Amino acid sequence: MDVKILEETKERIKAEIVGEDYTLCNALREELWSDKTVKVAGYHMEHPLLGNPVILVESEKDAKKALFDAVERLRKKNKEILELVKKLK
Repeated sequence: MDVKILEETKERIKAEIVGEDYTLCNALREELWSDKTVKVAGYHMEHPLLGNPVILVESEKDAKKALFDAVERLRKKNKEILELVKKLK
């Protein structure tokens, strides 16, 4: 996965996530909405098979930090789920 920053200001970041699809973007969008400083969190894809998602985040404070924090929360949740699944074996 590669991330290309398309636009960036303190309160707004727009980035293309190369090689990913709806799965990651839906989870990331939902996680961003749990941050009270985030005003806008969404993404779009020009074409579902050929395009890369472009995510947009607008925050009252720091959009880049909000995005990184959301990614870290998702990592933590995924780790917890993996540990639970391993206990099922």
